[in-house]
Amino acid sequence: MPIIVILADDHTVVRKGIREFLEADGQLRVVAEAADGDQALALALEHKPDVVVLDIQMPLKTGIEVTRLLRTAGSKSGVLILTAYDDEPFVKSALLAGANGYILKTAEPEELVQAVHDVHEGQSVLDERLSMSAFHLGQHLSRDDIDAALAGEGQVSALSAREIEVLQLVAQGVTNKAIAAHLDISDRTVQGHLANIFGKLGAQSRTDAVMIGLRLGLIAMSR
Repeated sequence: MPIIVILADDHTVVRKGIREFLEADGQLRVVAEAADGDQALALALEHKPDVVVLDIQMPLKTGIEVTRLLRTAGSKSGVLILTAYDDEPFVKSALLAGANGYILKTAEPEELVQAVHDVHEGQSVLDERLSMSAFHLGQHLSRDDIDAALAGEGQVSALSAREIEVLQLVAQGVTNKAIAAHLDISDRTVQGHLANIFGKLGAQSRTDAVMIGLRLGLIAMSR
């Protein structure tokens, strides 16, 4: 029996290349492709594939949000994140959302194929090219951490549009002073927004808030 795969990436050329790599294996069959997060979620729920290969940064919903929604819906499909992002917040957010593997787009074709096989077999996959801190984090993230994160999703209060805007800038590494200048508000107002964001998300730091925002699909990193 072939291993059924759904592939999601917002770039057609990238999807074409990845599909060729996967199907050259002979045991992998890509049954559908998605160009955005909504399509990826709908196709995964419809086809119930063995493995869903997801980019992180996609229109409408991020790969992290798609992963979280699949797990919330009870999907048993393996989820392999295939991305250019090697930062710790992305790795942690993806794994806490329920992803089974995290591999970078710099991987060789045979590494990607093996990662799909490994995820299908129930193994956890982490790209060795991840930063040391991110790799270490992924190795030591427990099942209890993931279950607690998923169980706590409903306790998060909604952010306002301005708060999401501020959090997006924080995720891009923009300082409070620069955020104030960009949004034409005072430094004190930025600090107030951050305090509200921390309170609503239950975050203890800027990095923590960004990780939660990514996991919930509230924000995404620009390429």
